[in-house]
Amino acid sequence: MRIAVLAAALSLSFAAQAKEGMWVPQQLPEIAGPLKQAGLELDPTQLANLTGDPMGAVVALGGCTASLVSPDGLVVTNHHCAYGAIQLNSTAERNLMTDGFNAATRDQEISAGPNARVFVMDQITDVTDKMLAATSPDQDGLARQTALENAQKSLIAGCESEPGFRCTLYSFSGGQTYRLFRQIEIKDVRLVYAPPGAIGNYGGEVDNWMWPRHTGDFTFYRAYVGKDGKPAAFSPDNVPFKPKHHLRMATDALEAGDFVMVAGYPGSTSRYALYDEFQGVVDWQYPVVGQHLKNLVGIVDAAGKADPEIEVKYASTIRGWQNNMKNWDGQLEGFRRINATATKRAEEEAVLAWLRSRGNDGKPALDAHARLVQLAAEARATRVRDTAIGQMANVGLLGNVRGLYRLAIERAKPNAERAGGYQDRDLPGIEGNTRQLDRRYDPKMEKQLLAYWLAEYVKLPADQRVAAVDAWLGGSDAAAINKALDDAYAATKLGTVDARLALLTTDRAGFEASTDPLLKLAVALQPTLMELEDKGRARAGDNSRHRPVYLAAVQEYKRGQGQGVYPDANLSLRITYGNVMGYSPKDGVAYTPFTSLDGLAAKATGVEPFDAPKAQLDAIAKMSAEQKARVPVNFLSDLDITGGNSGSPVLNGKGELVGLAFDGNWESVSSNWVFDPAMTRMIAVDHRYMQWIMQSVYPAPNLLMELEAARK
Repeated sequence: MRIAVLAAALSLSFAAQAKEGMWVPQQLPEIAGPLKQAGLELDPTQLANLTGDPMGAVVALGGCTASLVSPDGLVVTNHHCAYGAIQLNSTAERNLMTDGFNAATRDQEISAGPNARVFVMDQITDVTDKMLAATSPDQDGLARQTALENAQKSLIAGCESEPGFRCTLYSFSGGQTYRLFRQIEIKDVRLVYAPPGAIGNYGGEVDNWMWPRHTGDFTFYRAYVGKDGKPAAFSPDNVPFKPKHHLRMATDALEAGDFVMVAGYPGSTSRYALYDEFQGVVDWQYPVVGQHLKNLVGIVDAAGKADPEIEVKYASTIRGWQNNMKNWDGQLEGFRRINATATKRAEEEAVLAWLRSRGNDGKPALDAHARLVQLAAEARATRVRDTAIGQMANVGLLGNVRGLYRLAIERAKPNAERAGGYQDRDLPGIEGNTRQLDRRYDPKMEKQLLAYWLAEYVKLPADQRVAAVDAWLGGSDAAAINKALDDAYAATKLGTVDARLALLTTDRAGFEASTDPLLKLAVALQPTLMELEDKGRARAGDNSRHRPVYLAAVQEYKRGQGQGVYPDANLSLRITYGNVMGYSPKDGVAYTPFTSLDGLAAKATGVEPFDAPKAQLDAIAKMSAEQKARVPVNFLSDLDITGGNSGSPVLNGKGELVGLAFDGNWESVSSNWVFDPAMTRMIAVDHRYMQWIMQSVYPAPNLLMELEAARK
C-alpha cells in the first residue's frame, strides 16, 4: 500500500471546526488528535491502512459507497443505490421495486446488471510530478488539457497492465495534486436482498431530505469472482469473493453523543468555488435547469400512470430527477437562510484584499483569479444552447446510438489516442449500456422527451442552431418536431438489442452511409457536440493552470485564520467523523437524534409513500415498549457528507458497523457550497432496524445467520 503523507502539516483550529471536512486518507495523521478527542477507540494510524481493517472493507459501487460484511463477499449498501439493479430486474408483472427481493439460497441471487461493479481498494499512488511534467507554460488551454489527458491515459494503462484492476486518476484542489487509485474490479455483482419499496423508500419524495425519517434504506449484494479468485464476468460457475477484511455488526447500543465516522466516496462539493461560479448555480442551474427536471418528471409521471411498463422502465430515471430537484430547491432555500451569497462574496473579497496587501507576492494569485472569472463568464455565455443540445443528444435510444457512432470515430485511432470513455477498457461498459437499454427505454416515452428538448432547441438564436439538425427537423414548430420524431421512430431499425449490438463493430463510414433516421440525427449532432466538447476541454486546460495557483493562496489564507484545509469532494475516498446528535431547525423546535418504530407507525396512512406493510405494523403492535426502544429506525449525526456517500458504512469508535448513511437533512444541502455547522446533519439507517426487518418483517434467516457468523 502506497500512501503519501502531506508535506505540510495543517494548522487547524479544531475547536471551531471539529466536524467540517471530508478528509483524504493522507491527512489522517494530522487529525489523529481530534479523532481521539471525538471518541475514536482505534489507533488513528489504523485508518490510514486502506487495505487493512476496517478500511479494506469499504468499497465503491461507482456513484455510491458500500461495505463488505461477511467472508463470503456479502455487500451492504442503500436501497436507493441498488434501485437501478432492482428496476432492471423488474417488470409490470413482477415488480421488485414494490414487492422486494429475497434470495433464500445463493443460487437464487440474480445479476445486478452487466455494468454493476464492486471496486475494492488496492493502492493509491501520488503521480503529481508525472502529470505536471506533461505540461509546459507555452501550451494553450486545449493543448494543456490534451497533454494532461494523454498523461492520464498512459498512467492508467500502466496501472491496469495486470488484469482484474480498474484505475482512476483523481485531481485534488484544482490540479495541485494528482493521485492514482487502483481498485480490484469485481464484475459479477448479484442482488441478494432488497426490502419492499414501502420499507426501502418509506416516505418517498415527501420525506426525502427531511427529519424525522423512518426509511429502511438498505439492500444487500454479493460479489462473485472466478474459481481462481480473480474478477470475471457473470457466470454460474463463479464463486463468492473472499475479502481480506469485512465489517462486523456492532453489539453495543448506539446512543446520543457517541462517536461515529464514515468512510466513503463523496461525489462533489464546491466550497472553494469562486463567487461568480456560485452565482451561476444560484441564477441558472438550480432554478432553470431544475424547472426543466420538474417538467420532465411531469411528462414521465403522466405517461407512467397510463402505461405500467413505462412506469417501471423509467422509475430509476425519474427518481434521480426528483432527488436533484428537491436537493436544488433545498440548497436555494438554504442559501437564502444563511445569506450564502453575501458569505461567498465576503470570503472571496477577504482573500483578494489579503493578496493585494502582499504586493508582487500576491499578483500571480490575483491574475489567476481574474482568468478564472473570465472562464466562468465564457461558460455562462452558451449555457442555454449547451443544455438544450446536450440533453437532447443523450436521451435514451438516441443517446445510445450517438455514443456508438462516437465509438466508431474513436476506434479508427490507436487505443492510446482515443478519447476517454472510448478505449478498449471501456468497451464492456458500452456493451452493457447497449444491452440494458431495453429495460429503460420506450419509444412512446422517448419521443415525448425528445420533443421537449427539441422545443427548447428551436428557441435558440439562429447562430446557435445546427444546420444539419434543422434539415432533419424540416421546420421549427411543434407539428414539424412531432412529424420528424414520428417518422424517425416508425422507420428506425435500432429498437432491438441485436441491431444496436451490431453497431459496436460498424465503422464510421457505415454510420454515415446509413439511411436510418435516428442514425442520421446522431451523425448530424456529432460535429457540434465535438465542438462544444473541445471548447469545454480548452476551458478545463486553462482552469488546471490557474486554479491551483489561486487555491494555494486561499489555503494559505485559511491556515492563517486557523481554519482547516481539505480538498473538495471528487468521488475519491474520504473520511468524516463526528457524534450522534440532534439539532434545532428553528426557534422552539428541537429534533432528537433517533426515530422510533412508534413514529414509523404513526406516519402510516396505507397510501404511498406512507404505506408501511401490514406485516410491519402488526409486528410493531405486538412489541412491548422495552422491545421497541431497542430498535431505533434512523439516527442523526453531525458528519459532513454529500452525494456519493450514500451507502457508506457508519462506524462506531471500535470500527464496527452501526448503520448506513443515506441522506442529509433539509437544512444541510446548501453545505455543498457553504458549510453550516449548526444545521448540517447526516441521516443514517440504524443497523438494529435493518436486522429487525430481516427478522420480523421480511424474513431472511440465512442472511441473518451469515451476518451473525461474520461477527466472530
